[in-house]
Amino acid sequence: MKLATLRTSSGSTTAALATGADTYLALPATDVGALLVQPEWRSITKKAAEAAAEGGQPVIAATEADFAPLLPRAGKVICCGLNYGDHIQEMGRELPEFPTLFAKYADTLIGAADVVEVHGSGRVDWEAELAVVVGSELFRADEDQARAAIAGYTVANDVSMRDWQNRTLQWFQGKAFDATTPVGPVMLTADDASESFEVRGYVNGELVQQGNTSTLVFGPAQLLSYISQFTVLRPGDLVLTGTPGGVGMGMTPPRFLNDGDILTTEIDGIGRLENQFRIHAPVPANA
Repeated sequence: MKLATLRTSSGSTTAALATGADTYLALPATDVGALLVQPEWRSITKKAAEAAAEGGQPVIAATEADFAPLLPRAGKVICCGLNYGDHIQEMGRELPEFPTLFAKYADTLIGAADVVEVHGSGRVDWEAELAVVVGSELFRADEDQARAAIAGYTVANDVSMRDWQNRTLQWFQGKAFDATTPVGPVMLTADDASESFEVRGYVNGELVQQGNTSTLVFGPAQLLSYISQFTVLRPGDLVLTGTPGGVGMGMTPPRFLNDGDILTTEIDGIGRLENQFRIHAPVPANA
């Protein structure tokens, strides 16, 4: 099943089940994160799917709603850097013994078709990623427990302000700009997911990134298990698994997004993000 958080014509948001016919069935929660905190969320979605199959239920047409951030109030947004071999090589690093982790806030998250407004950075880079949605509480879990706790998977782009990121050894300030991380359009539930995903990124229709999650150094269950050793993961938390090679900073010469560019991020079987950028770069000191 595929779940989404929709902005409706009434101005509210709702968790919704995709019916497979460009329509969605509203669920009893304001967003997917609020749905996942309900212990019976799986039975709720199953009953909704059965109702949709039988017909006669009021639905929301795709033309009457747009995609809000999938998890607008995620308690934790944790990201893994340097997790594909080719990306590690282009960054000039060695294969890591442990995951390289950093955090974002829920404030960074936006919808699948939202415009991205960037203020104060002239080196805006792309990072197409598979993201994992936590479905049940995890603390000091092994990999089997972590795997069982995965609610589903979604598409994300860890848009990075490289000029800010490279000011210090810590990445946080270049990764946590408000409203710059598109996530969605849907969460594919884990029971319908394959063992690997093809991740692609495009700039103005040009393919710049492509990788398969089967080549991750640390897979989803490994990441969740590792993270849970030091912090509790709860339903609705989000873990970004890293990006394949092809980021702008790794190109020769480096390449970054320009005002008006369209960044597309897609994962087969889940969906695609398509976000236009409005970049308000800082005024040069000698201007």
